[in-house]
Amino acid sequence: IDIGDILPSMTLKNEKGEDIDTGSITAEQGVILFLVPKADAREFFGFILAFIFLLTACPTQACSFHDIWQEFASLDYDVYGVSADSSGAQSKWQTKKQPPFPLISDPKRSLIGVLGAGDGNKTKRNAVMHFVLEKGGKLLDKQMPVKPADSPRLTLEFIKGLRLSE
Repeated sequence: IDIGDILPSMTLKNEKGEDIDTGSITAEQGVILFLVPKADAREFFGFILAFIFLLTACPTQACSFHDIWQEFASLDYDVYGVSADSSGAQSKWQTKKQPPFPLISDPKRSLIGVLGAGDGNKTKRNAVMHFVLEKGGKLLDKQMPVKPADSPRLTLEFIKGLRLSE
């Protein structure tokens, strides 16, 4: 989808294996989706990929969203992490890291593809990105790719900028 488009409604699973409808999550307030390439994986290809979930460390992007999550909530925005992992893998990661936001499991990459982050049956390699949707599901901003450490700050600045222009 492009800026100004409405996120299509589709039913996926959250980290608990419960149905989650993308249309419903944007019905009451704004939503931030940030893409999580893989929960709890170690990936080395002669160099460390830009965004890695190490077993002993919190990923930069997810930790940063965790750290300022309350600021998003105070601005009427929910935060969701999206990955192609199974609900079970996400549940293990969430139990270990305890982020305050839910995760959306998208193993068929339906949502990931709609967001432009799919590459066939894979998620794009440099898949550190985020998407800001207003109440009702209209896409207001997308950053792809974005540095993991910058993603939450840029998202917050964008939303605060919306408030100033109202």
